[in-house]
Amino acid sequence: MRITATLMLVAMAGLFILSRQYLGIHPSWGYVHAFAEAAMVGGLADWFAVTALFRHPLGVPIPHTAIIPANKDRIADNMAQFLRSNFLIPTVVARRMQNMNIARAAGEFLVQPAKGSQSRIGSGAAELLAGVLESLDPERLGGQVKVGLKAQARKIEISPLLGQMLTTTIADKRHLPLIDALVRWSGLTLEDNEDMVRAMISERANGIIRWTGLDGRLSSSVLDGLYKLLAEVLVDPEHPLRDKIEEGLEQLARDLIHDPQMRAKVERMKNEVLENEAVARWWEGVWERMRAGMIRMARDPDTVLGGQIGSSLAELGEALRDDQRLQTQVNRFARRTAVGVATRYGDQIVQLVSETVRRWDARTLTDRIESAVGRDLQFIRINGTLVGGLVGITIHFIDGLF
Repeated sequence: MRITATLMLVAMAGLFILSRQYLGIHPSWGYVHAFAEAAMVGGLADWFAVTALFRHPLGVPIPHTAIIPANKDRIADNMAQFLRSNFLIPTVVARRMQNMNIARAAGEFLVQPAKGSQSRIGSGAAELLAGVLESLDPERLGGQVKVGLKAQARKIEISPLLGQMLTTTIADKRHLPLIDALVRWSGLTLEDNEDMVRAMISERANGIIRWTGLDGRLSSSVLDGLYKLLAEVLVDPEHPLRDKIEEGLEQLARDLIHDPQMRAKVERMKNEVLENEAVARWWEGVWERMRAGMIRMARDPDTVLGGQIGSSLAELGEALRDDQRLQTQVNRFARRTAVGVATRYGDQIVQLVSETVRRWDARTLTDRIESAVGRDLQFIRINGTLVGGLVGITIHFIDGLF
């Protein structure tokens, strides 16, 4: 456009010279000559005006030229103040966002499909997750996670939780299979250690019983009695020993919730487990396997994690797109957030704009403004040339009348 405007000015100069040679041949050449002369004046005047905004015409430091570079700092401050006064006012922000359905727009963006089965940003989110996991130091990250979990575990008093769980289990009769398993385990343990039990009974028997050989019969009687008792408990749901076990479990549940000594004892056991080095090494190994597995799954869109990210985002998008109540809540939150940002950080935002423009050198500022305005600047020159020519014809016509 700059070349076009300049060539038009050159064409008017050529037409001016040409028409001057034929002024005496016909009166119409006078109109052509007047048009070309006035067009040159208009084109040169607008060229000077446009150029004077950004630089000195022909490099000559004429007063009141290169206006934008000379007033760069003032322009920066005025631009920032304009933004602050017209855009970053809480009432203006709230009014402009009143009719904006941000939630619906976000939902439509999330559910818009990409080339694969994932949403437009699902694959990007999976790749971002994998990149973050890979970039972090595994040992340091594992240590930080371990320390964080340990700190959170220390804050949680698990004794009341265990007591509530045990109380609920007993109330729902879910402890009965546990009692049956305990009885079976006791019988198997007793069977595997019969020799040790017999030896213990024999050692505690007096010399006469051992001399008469009754210690063996006594051991067998004791073992048979224990086996019979365990069998009866296992087959009889109403056995008194079951009631005793249940009473013991109920008392344990009450102690876990209300007994300070029991709660302190459980806390000490918990802290001892947390401080155990074997537990720490076990957790580090578990975390590293989890990290490697999550990286593999995030890289592969066909795995559960890779597809789940896209599916979750799509489900969120459908909810935002279709649920009117959710849209109202999200839009209200977005509006309040934007108003809060404008209220709290409006001055800092416009200060950032002002300081950024101030840091630009004059040439950078000039080039960016000139590029932003673009073709319209050169249309000013073209229009000036044409309008000037028309004014020249008009003046020539009026002059011919008088």
